[in-house]
Amino acid sequence: MPINKSFAIEAPRFCVLGAGHGGMAMAGHLGLMGYEVNIYNRSESRLTPVTLSGGIELTGLIEGFGPVNLATTEIVEAIRDVDILMVVVPATGHAFMAEKVAPHLQDGQVILLNPGRTGGALEFRNVLKKMGCQAEVIVGEAQTLLYASRNLNPAQVRIFGMKNTIPVAALPGQHTVKLVKKLRQVFPQFVPGDNVIKTSLDNIGAIFHPALTVLNAARIESTRGEFQFYMEGVTPSVAHVLEALDEERVSVAAALGIRAMSAREWLYVAYDAPGKTLFEAMRNNHGYKGINAPSMVDHRYLWEDVSMSLVPIASLGEHLDVPTPTIRNIIHLASLMNQTDYWGSGRTVEKMGLAGFSVAEIRRLALEGDPG
Repeated sequence: MPINKSFAIEAPRFCVLGAGHGGMAMAGHLGLMGYEVNIYNRSESRLTPVTLSGGIELTGLIEGFGPVNLATTEIVEAIRDVDILMVVVPATGHAFMAEKVAPHLQDGQVILLNPGRTGGALEFRNVLKKMGCQAEVIVGEAQTLLYASRNLNPAQVRIFGMKNTIPVAALPGQHTVKLVKKLRQVFPQFVPGDNVIKTSLDNIGAIFHPALTVLNAARIESTRGEFQFYMEGVTPSVAHVLEALDEERVSVAAALGIRAMSAREWLYVAYDAPGKTLFEAMRNNHGYKGINAPSMVDHRYLWEDVSMSLVPIASLGEHLDVPTPTIRNIIHLASLMNQTDYWGSGRTVEKMGLAGFSVAEIRRLALEGDPG
C-alpha cells in the first residue's frame, strides 16, 4: 500500500541503500533498535551473509544483533512501502541510486543522502527529474555520516563512534522541519540545517582530504601511509595551501548569500581545538592524533572528495565568477596522479541542475524546489 502523504506517526520502515561500512552499521543499528529495515546492494556477495544470519552483528560502541527484514539486489522489493530511504554510498554512487529508485518511488517517501558531500541532493533531484519521476518525495542530505565504523567480517560491523549533532536539510528547504521530525523519531542526532546549499558548502572534508593526499603523495606511496595524516602530514606550508582552499570555498558560499563556517572555526566547534591559524588548530586537535594516512593515492580522498566535493565548488565558482585557482590546481594534480579526469566525472553545475540559474534562482530552488 502506498505511503500516506501525511507521514504517519507509527514506527517508520527503512531501506538502507548500500552495504559498505556505513550502510551495514546503519542497517544493523536500525534492526537492533527494533525498526523494520531492508538493505539493498547491487552486488549479492555482501548480502548473502546477512541473509544467512538474518541480520548484522554489531560490536564496539553499540553491541548486539540487528535483524534485517530483507537483504536484496532487487531495488523494487527493497524500497516498496518503506517510509525512509537511507542512501549510504560514496557520493560517486548518488546518481546511480537515483536512476535505480526513480521508477519505483512512492508518494510520501523520504530519501536522505548520508552524506550529500557537495551538491548531493541537487544532483539526486535532478536525476529523478530527468528520469520522469512523478512521485511526491522529499530528498534531503546530511552534512556528514552518523557512524565511524568498519566491516570486520561478513555480517559483522564495529562501530567506533557516532556524531552528536548532524545538520540535515531537505530539498526543497521548506520541508526540512518535516524531514527532521520524521528522522528524529529514530535518530535524535539529526538537527535542522539551513538549506542544502549550506550543508553542501560546509563540507570540511573537501578542504582536508584531497589536498593533504596530493601534497603528501610521495610519502604515502613510499611508506604505504605509515605516518599520522593530520599530525605529520600538515606542516605550516601545507596549512597555507589548506587555508587558501578554505578561503575559496567560503567565497563561493558568500556569493550565494551563505555564511560558511571556516575550517578553523569548524575545528573549534567540532573538537574544541583552538588556534590563531589553521595549522595551530589542527595541531591542537587531539581527535586527529593516531589517524594514519591512506595507504595509497588511489583512495576515496581523491576519487570521491575531488570529484564530488572540490569539482562542484569550483564549478559553482566558475558559474558565479568567483575565482578558485587553488581548488582547480588540486583537481588538476589529483587527476594527473590517478590518471583520471575528475572534472569530467565530477559533479558540475550541469549535473546539479543549476546551469543558467542566477543566484536568486539557486536560492529559490534550495528553499522552494522551484527556481521560479
